[in-house]
Amino acid sequence: MITGASSGLGAGFACALAEAGADVVLAARRADRIEDVASSVEKLGRRALAVPTDVTDPEACDRLARTAVAEMGHVDVLVNNAGLGTAVPALRETPAEFRAVIDVNLFGAYWMAQAAARVMDRGGSIVNIASVLGLVKSYTPQAAYSSGKAGLIGLTRDLSQQWAARRGIRVNAVAPGYFSSEMTRAVPAEGLQAFLGSTCTLGRLGEQPEIDAAVVFLASPASSYITGVTLAVDGGMSGH
Repeated sequence: MITGASSGLGAGFACALAEAGADVVLAARRADRIEDVASSVEKLGRRALAVPTDVTDPEACDRLARTAVAEMGHVDVLVNNAGLGTAVPALRETPAEFRAVIDVNLFGAYWMAQAAARVMDRGGSIVNIASVLGLVKSYTPQAAYSSGKAGLIGLTRDLSQQWAARRGIRVNAVAPGYFSSEMTRAVPAEGLQAFLGSTCTLGRLGEQPEIDAAVVFLASPASSYITGVTLAVDGGMSGH
């Protein structure tokens, strides 16, 4: 199951996991867009199921997990990718704006993790898509986004502890840096490049295949002795 699978990194993860041999269940609010991604997956020779889902609704998350089991037989992996990004100065950000980001980026990930854990067999893997901004300062004013992603990293550690022995489920996170995506294309290129030049060891945006590899690794048995870890895929930004 992949949330936030209608575009950007989530759509890329769907195709990468399909190429690695997985059938995928695609979840997002934009029904037409996940149908397009499902078609891309099917062209790779794998089954795909598109399920419109709002991860801020715990009941919708449970329905998604039950549908995945009913249609696919079992759930081995959850990629918690649904996310909302905003850039609002702290003294201008309203309570509603702040809560909307946390509702998707942290609460939504928690509801989905709960739903997945209820249906997963032992050996399952949850991969939370956090952000380097949960680890280091932001380029733009993003208190809500950074807080939510830092919270998701903490949630990853806690769930990994709770579910390791009891349920046999590994829980890890990937913390992407700045990748070529819808979100970064909305940022003025010159200013972003100057920021990357001063804060990122590799000095450039990441590309989809560079994060796909990390997600596929943490989703697969190749990482069977790894849990509770946040893997930064950020061009060296968090270690700068």
